[in-house]
Amino acid sequence: MHEKSGKASFGHIYDRQDPREYFKTLGIMDYRIPDHGQRLFGALVERRREAGEDPVNVVDICCSYGINAALLKHDLTLDDLYERYCSEELGSLSTDELAKGDAAYYAGRAREAAPRVTGLDVAENAVSYALRAGLLDAGATEDLEKDRPSETLRRAVSGADLFTVSGGIGYISERTFDALLGCVDGGSPPWVAVLALRWVSYEEISGVLDGYGLVTEKLEGRTFEQRSFADDTEREYVCRELRGMGVDTEGKEEDGSYHAEFYLSRPAEQVSESSVGDLLAPVLADEQQ
Repeated sequence: MHEKSGKASFGHIYDRQDPREYFKTLGIMDYRIPDHGQRLFGALVERRREAGEDPVNVVDICCSYGINAALLKHDLTLDDLYERYCSEELGSLSTDELAKGDAAYYAGRAREAAPRVTGLDVAENAVSYALRAGLLDAGATEDLEKDRPSETLRRAVSGADLFTVSGGIGYISERTFDALLGCVDGGSPPWVAVLALRWVSYEEISGVLDGYGLVTEKLEGRTFEQRSFADDTEREYVCRELRGMGVDTEGKEEDGSYHAEFYLSRPAEQVSESSVGDLLAPVLADEQQ
């Protein structure tokens, strides 16, 4: 089933009582973007810790079931999560039983000096489950595209060091970023790290970030596979849209997968000291080995 945009629709999996159907459905599509986020966001968490923030306060926007939090805070891989939630062993459990088991599972794999993660998503069941499983330290189900942030969300976001987004650009706009940055206490604003599909413009968001003193860099010469296209209809639609934008799809979308680009926004003085490419060089080199 496709949305009017031509993109396949997976809305039915985003707000279930627990994440089993999410992983089963997206596993078929080889959904990999959280895997990239774990490495990229994780490297930035370390940079923030080296700068003196401990714990590092992360706000994960469009957090869903807390997948990014699971990977940032625990000694786990995305494949570990697919194996767990697609297993026959867990298939017969109730949501309550699964949540109890998950809380123990994640507690036993927690990393030392893990970041503190606040999750934001409009999917109430997903955020609730992530909190019950112990993945999120705090969570909110507010739609900042329509509403102003509550005082509870303002307090949760006020001391943020890093905003992350791995799959929400296009669902959220510059309005959400403006609302969240308006919650931050005075001083240096948080870094904003985003993986955005190539067919979605990031210009208006970067313009809002600029108003808060954040300079946006795109990681040049590198894209990241998000998931396989559902069918030829979706692939052809996306390739046509990208070609209309003057984007070369050869070797990327034409081969059958969405590709995302990585953006990092920081205060100008920090950008002048080291580029996004410099910051991420170690983790990118490891990927190529």
